[in-house]
Amino acid sequence: MDRSRLQPMAILAVVLLLALGALFFVSGRSGQGDDQGARGEEPTITLVHEDGRREQMGMEEYVKGVVAGEMGRLPARGQTEEQDWPEEAYAAQAILARSFALRYLEETGGNEIPAQHEAAQAYNPGNITPVIERGVERTRGEVMTYQGETVRAWFHSYSGGRTATAREGLGQESDPPYIKSVDTGDNEFVPEDVARWQVSLGLDEIAAALREQDIDVGEVRDVRIGARGPSQRVTEFVVEGTEGTRTVIGNDFRLAVGPERLKSTLIDEWEVSGGRVIASGRGFGHGVGLSQWDAYKMAREGRSPEEIVEFFFEGIEIQRRW
Repeated sequence: MDRSRLQPMAILAVVLLLALGALFFVSGRSGQGDDQGARGEEPTITLVHEDGRREQMGMEEYVKGVVAGEMGRLPARGQTEEQDWPEEAYAAQAILARSFALRYLEETGGNEIPAQHEAAQAYNPGNITPVIERGVERTRGEVMTYQGETVRAWFHSYSGGRTATAREGLGQESDPPYIKSVDTGDNEFVPEDVARWQVSLGLDEIAAALREQDIDVGEVRDVRIGARGPSQRVTEFVVEGTEGTRTVIGNDFRLAVGPERLKSTLIDEWEVSGGRVIASGRGFGHGVGLSQWDAYKMAREGRSPEEIVEFFFEGIEIQRRW
């Protein structure tokens, strides 16, 4: 055997082997680095309580308290005692709560978030259960984005069978491209008083409520439906009084007279008689974005948290930020 030819060949083989190993090592490190590089550290927020007290906590701890405050434990139809919802429903709500919080911080340019739902999101750590904790941890760091930007993650209690656009449900001037109206179908789990409701409002009550919102038409004589949106929600109410007539945005009217009384603007019947408005309708909340009771139904059907969220929004991407 010619050793003078074998030695260079052996050296070449060793060099090739080392090169391949280095390539594999670099490739493996590069892939892992890209994955980790796309993620940052979990943000720390300062929660501002109603009494002015400030409390620092990690974003995930905050999200647990929000899921507990905004969704919590409610009895489904036919049940009287509170119970945990499916973990997937809590996890879907966690994605929205986290997205809402990040968008809020981006827009305010700080790290403070109010603990009141009127200003941001409801926060109730006393309602946290092990199932809520698992749902939040399951989606740790996941947020909704559209073309790389965090979205406004709207949600409500129950759609009444169809969700709303932002223009009709919230009175927004335009609809974000990721908001759509979707048919949610029948829901056997939603409580009957949320699925269908009735309310009686005195015209004097309405006048007083509107005055608190700087809408004064004197003594209210009539309130009628002025316009409806694509999902048939009322987008405008026409209020006629002794001192003039005003057109009021549907959701503004609902919030003024009481969102727990006029549960939605998806109104089927509206009648003014004997100094009172008698109305009936479906759903609970503004109707935009994720419907919590429909998320409950979809979770019971075996949908993943990400599938639930993607059903209610258009063209979004769910990214893990930490």
